[in-house]
Amino acid sequence: MNQEHDKPEEQWTIADAERVYGVSSWGGGYFEIGENGNVHVIPEPRLNDVRIDMKAVIDEIREENIQFPVVVRFHDVLRSQVVTLNETFAEVIKEASYQGNYRGVYPIKVNQMREVVEEIVDAGKPYHYGLEAGSKPELLAVLAYNTNEDALTILNGYKDEEFLKLALLGRKLGRKVVVVIEKFSELIMLIKVSKKLGISPIIGLRAKMQSKGQGRWQGSSGERAKFGLSVSEIIKSSRLLEKEGMADTLKLLHFHIGSQLPEIRAIKDAVNESARIYAELVKMGFALEYVDVGGGLGIDYDGSQSTADSSRNYSVKEYVADVVYGLREVCDLEGVPHPHIVTESGRAITAHHSCVITEVVGEIKPDGAQVDTTASEKDHILLKNIRDLSENLNGELNFQEVYNDATQYKEQASAAFKLRVIGLEELGKIETLYWQIMRKVQHFYRNASFVPEEVQSLDFSLSSQYLCNFSIFQSAVDSWAIDQILPVVPITNLHTRPVNNGSLVDITCDSDGKIDKFVIEQAIDNVIPMPDYSADEPFYLGLFLTGAYQDVMGDMHNLFGRLNEVHIFSYDDDPQDFYIEEFVKGSSVEHVLSVMQYHPSSMAIDIKKQIDKEVSAGNIKPREGVKWTDFYEQCLAGYTYLNTDD
Repeated sequence: MNQEHDKPEEQWTIADAERVYGVSSWGGGYFEIGENGNVHVIPEPRLNDVRIDMKAVIDEIREENIQFPVVVRFHDVLRSQVVTLNETFAEVIKEASYQGNYRGVYPIKVNQMREVVEEIVDAGKPYHYGLEAGSKPELLAVLAYNTNEDALTILNGYKDEEFLKLALLGRKLGRKVVVVIEKFSELIMLIKVSKKLGISPIIGLRAKMQSKGQGRWQGSSGERAKFGLSVSEIIKSSRLLEKEGMADTLKLLHFHIGSQLPEIRAIKDAVNESARIYAELVKMGFALEYVDVGGGLGIDYDGSQSTADSSRNYSVKEYVADVVYGLREVCDLEGVPHPHIVTESGRAITAHHSCVITEVVGEIKPDGAQVDTTASEKDHILLKNIRDLSENLNGELNFQEVYNDATQYKEQASAAFKLRVIGLEELGKIETLYWQIMRKVQHFYRNASFVPEEVQSLDFSLSSQYLCNFSIFQSAVDSWAIDQILPVVPITNLHTRPVNNGSLVDITCDSDGKIDKFVIEQAIDNVIPMPDYSADEPFYLGLFLTGAYQDVMGDMHNLFGRLNEVHIFSYDDDPQDFYIEEFVKGSSVEHVLSVMQYHPSSMAIDIKKQIDKEVSAGNIKPREGVKWTDFYEQCLAGYTYLNTDD
């Protein structure tokens, strides 16, 4: 790890904090470290006139007696992302003299929360920004909320007859509902259903691209892709529509080469290939109007602007330009009309607007409790040796040798304990002295130009584990499931020099419930520099860029349910520049138990019967029994996470 954060406190600046935590690098213009050392939110970077102090948000949450952990949604950030994407396409289309329009859609699978979908639909209304659904439940929601007759409703995923009838209901309601055919049998079914109901569909064909995506989801493209039609199937499908007198219903060509694309070159290649397919279909006599380039617009989670899986090497403007100019170039060469452009960007729309705020509730130090190591005549030679090593440390020693000797003594002590040569107390003293020596070795090498390889591991070995009141599996599931990097930053005190390194562990009883990969100085490290922590003062951490997928993919491991939510809107006339528009209560214990088919009301009755039995037997006093019964019922109705206010 770079040791910049070890400079003396009087030299520590906000610029140093920014270099270490990289907030502006991954923040997309929405997050920065304020001069007061707190994380600030800029809800609308283009205006740059409102800044929200995250500590002020936390203070108001506490004043409202909302229990942590919480999801904080900045709805202005969500709206800003919708506007930015649409305005960028409009700007580039004008620059390029492109003849089509942009008609993007938001894929609600990325975050199906009603408040999120409503905000996106409202912000996208002036741009006729639509929605995408990939299942019947999503389609039912989209039909109810995407009421703009000029906006597209794109339907992906595998479909049955009921799904297709719902799509045709949308057509009956005057909506531009596009059924994207993923396999040939769906087209046969759609033709049958549409003719039976007498409703003309809008049809899209999804192409299996030869162009390969990059990153974790590159398997979405190529011949082994889960969805889509081969070239021969595209020809077969278009000819079938022609035969059935429905050639005019084929309006869209769709492709998707993967989510979170880190490399702009993959996008260029795919756009070129799709434009060629579009041009050939138009030349075959099919009046296609749209090319849907799918999702893939990435997020720079680690701020490195690289081709790493958690980053991207392009800007939104560059992405849009490559799509627009790529389509224009091929269409002009082939002499076909410029199609309207559709994208299905979800991660880029939602990731920044949401973060998780969790409170640190404990610190687990590797050296644990220190025991008294005062010398005794009965001390074993191993204890005497390691004590001598500890007491005679000075700058003239070879600290590599000190490290080796101390490690050897500790290993010998462990073996001696197993053979009953030394006792538990002596082993405890040796361990205490070992960790004291390791901290001195670490301090000696902290600013050295060369650090031996085995000594470098001390930064991790001597780091604390910070116990945080949340569940990785509920709130940051991708960090566990696919090693997705999610930025973690202390909310306050960033103007002071970090005093320790640490990783995070959650309150689940699962060894995988941890975060030990962090974005530090635009690189991935297994520890994060932390300000001073005291159990006497609340200490909050933020997990950022959690608005995409984390809300909808979290599970109930250990029966930790959904988090409390607060929805924040900026308001320039307010002294704090914001107000809490809504509080959405998280899961109660009785709710998560009910999901798992328990019956909380019956459980409460059973516990009351057991308590009454003990009261009758004289083991519990009646008044005490009533209190225990009430306490059990209160716990059923309460929040699933730790109550740190007790």
